[in-house]
Amino acid sequence: MPDTADPIPAAVAALVPRLREICGEDGVLTDASRRRVYDSDGITHHREVPGVVVLPTTAEQVAAVVGLCAETGVPFVPRGAGTGLSGGALPHPEGVLLTTSRMRRIVEVDPDNECAVVEPGVTNLDVSRAAAPYGYYYAPDPSSQQVCSVGGNVAENSGGAHCLKYGFTVNHVRGLDVVTPDGALVRLGGKASEAPGHDLIGAFIGSEGTLGVATRITVGLTRLPERTVTLLAAFTSMDAGGRAVGDIIAAGVLPSAIEMMDALAIEAAEAAVACDYPAGAAAVLIVELDGPAAEVEAELAEVTRLCAAAGSFETRTAADADERARIWKGRKSAFAAVGRISPSYIVQDGVVPRTALSEVLRRITELSEESGIRVANVFHAGDGNLHPLVLFDDAEPGAGERAEEVSGAILDLCVEHGGSITGEHGVGVDKACKMPRMYSPDDLATFDLFRRALDPEGIANPYKLLPTPRLCGERPGVRTGVHPLVESGRAEQF
Repeated sequence: MPDTADPIPAAVAALVPRLREICGEDGVLTDASRRRVYDSDGITHHREVPGVVVLPTTAEQVAAVVGLCAETGVPFVPRGAGTGLSGGALPHPEGVLLTTSRMRRIVEVDPDNECAVVEPGVTNLDVSRAAAPYGYYYAPDPSSQQVCSVGGNVAENSGGAHCLKYGFTVNHVRGLDVVTPDGALVRLGGKASEAPGHDLIGAFIGSEGTLGVATRITVGLTRLPERTVTLLAAFTSMDAGGRAVGDIIAAGVLPSAIEMMDALAIEAAEAAVACDYPAGAAAVLIVELDGPAAEVEAELAEVTRLCAAAGSFETRTAADADERARIWKGRKSAFAAVGRISPSYIVQDGVVPRTALSEVLRRITELSEESGIRVANVFHAGDGNLHPLVLFDDAEPGAGERAEEVSGAILDLCVEHGGSITGEHGVGVDKACKMPRMYSPDDLATFDLFRRALDPEGIANPYKLLPTPRLCGERPGVRTGVHPLVESGRAEQF
């Protein structure tokens, strides 16, 4: 029996024959049941069935699809592997979902220039695998690196555990081939580490598909370190673990990663993957050091001493790669693991200055106790990037609303302490309404002015990143008339 639910909107249906000419019969999904597979990214409480799904295999096909959207005024939403956690790839119900999952060629590994050229659908981990025979790896490593795509990483400016030392995606991309919202295929940068002029690569990275679609990416590679060691330290309180983090950094040691998990996160990880963390730990730190062997040995001794001085009751140092993987297994599985202890949860993402960690974590505990909503903390302690997991039962009346309130209050705490409403998960549709908590109306208007310079019709991933047009609750749509900044004489529109 034909699936008659979620019919294709007329404006999109009119494009289907031309989309099939561009992407081929198997590159256009119109059946409702197949379109529903793409109704969300990793944040599943936002869902929309896309008008149509296209799966191009070349940059030229991407340009033709986007050009068709521009010609007809139909919105499009770029999508990588769909692992994003802010609704950045949430489909538009009356638009085209353009997924790059079939564009997964590693075009070139160039060890002489310490870079690789890849298509956007290549997974993050596959870049490191391809570079390993040459003695290199790709440093940004989101927890989902086995499945997330480099194109999605570019859209969200993704990070990962090792960004404390090596930086985010923006610090490792040298060149981009981009299809702009009018369907033009342009090249930004190349293999060289620097290019003259405005930093258009920096502007594109983290723009969440609002400035176009990346079709080819040149990433810098990092030489594999001579020595890597991983240490696990257990504490009887979060405060003690937090003190150890501060003491390590204050001592001048720069680990490649410092991760922290609280008791609830440890409980979830144990239930899911039996990671065998020390019994009775209220907090664990995972500290990773890499570099020249002699330097790493000296730093390991110092970190072990500082953890003990801060109150660690047990430390373990991985003896080999297998042990190192076991230590990381609990941390890397933590997000999914909380599904073992809670029917539903919200993955939040915010940043605070490292010195504010202890106070903010105490306030999160108070918020949890006041609301009756449990919060598990697992985060990048070294750079203050929090990932509180707000747990609730959606079968309990009002629990979802209380969880949303706690989640929002945590972001308020981050802003109050000089931090940010997002660290590495992007803004997407989930936090667009929270942008005014960080930015003034003039700030937001300036962002909007820049966005409209490339996308005057507002067809590239609409309603994401910025409140549309300025404040949530206003009628969505492209701004019309003279821009306020232009009207006030503070900006010029070309």
